[in-house]
Parts: sequence; structure tokens; C-alpha cells
Amino acid sequence: MTTLPSFPALLERFFTQRLMQQRRASPHTISSYRDTFRQFLKFAEERLHKPPSRLNFEEIDAPLVVTFLDSLEKQQGLSVRSRNLRLTAIHSFFRYTAFEAPAHSAQIQRVLAIPSKRFTRTLVDFLTRSEVDALLAAPDQHTWSGRPITPLSSWQCKRVCDYPK
Repeated sequence: MTTLPSFPALLERFFTQRLMQQRRASPHTISSYRDTFRQFLKFAEERLHKPPSRLNFEEIDAPLVVTFLDSLEKQQGLSVRSRNLRLTAIHSFFRYTAFEAPAHSAQIQRVLAIPSKRFTRTLVDFLTRSEVDALLAAPDQHTWSGRPITPLSSWQCKRVCDYPK
């Protein structure tokens, strides 16, 4: 029987093998995930009174993750969208560990079952006739770059906005 790699080793392999080599994630994604785990490890250190290098995988459970996400919203003032991005990074790590540590599938499933929070989306108001006219008049038709914009914009307004030219 194989032994479970330590939490730090799993996290390192998640970044080096999964994100960088297998998924070829963008540098922005990797930076975002890195920042999430920096915040999470600081939170876990404060909560569990252990340095990150001594954390066991079994200690990273759903209640700890939920408490972390709640603290981001309430104490740090993060928006629901930012909270959901942090949860996405954690979910990605636990999907990876499902293959690396199948003996902990119940714990992994509990973390993966944490839902994203819903948020209200702001609706975009429609443009008035004068605003559409101003947008269509903005490109300079006497320049090379301004010529193709006006027919395309006019077509989009007719098609999407039911706006007659």
C-alpha cells in the first residue's frame, strides 16, 4: 500500500505538475491560485497553531475551508465573486488530490461539495438613441482604422438593439 504524500508535497505537485505541466495554466491563473493558498495557509496556521510545513492533509477539511471563505468576506471585505474565485482554486486542488489520495475521498468530496455563493449581477441599461448615434459617429471614417468599424457597429446595433439606422 502506498503512503499518502504530505500536504506540502501535494500542494507543490499541484502547482508544478498539474497547473504548469498538465494544464498549462496561464501565469495569471497560477498567480491567483498562489495568492489563494498563501491566504489559506496563513489562516490555517492561525487557526490550527501549526506552520504550513507541518500541516497534515487530514486537517484541511470542509469546515476549515468554509471558515476561511467566510473570514475573507466578513473580515477582509472581499466580494462574493472574489470569494468564489478562492473557492475555485481550492476545488481545483482537491480535484487533483482525489487522484493522488483516493483513501481520503470522503474528506475530498465534502470540500468539493462546498457551493459557490450566488451574487446579483448588475444589469446593463440600454443605450438611448442619442447615445447609439454618438457611438456610431465616433470612429473617424477618413482613417484606415475607422472605416471598418462603422459598418460593423451599425450592423450590430441593427441586429442586437433593433435600432434602425
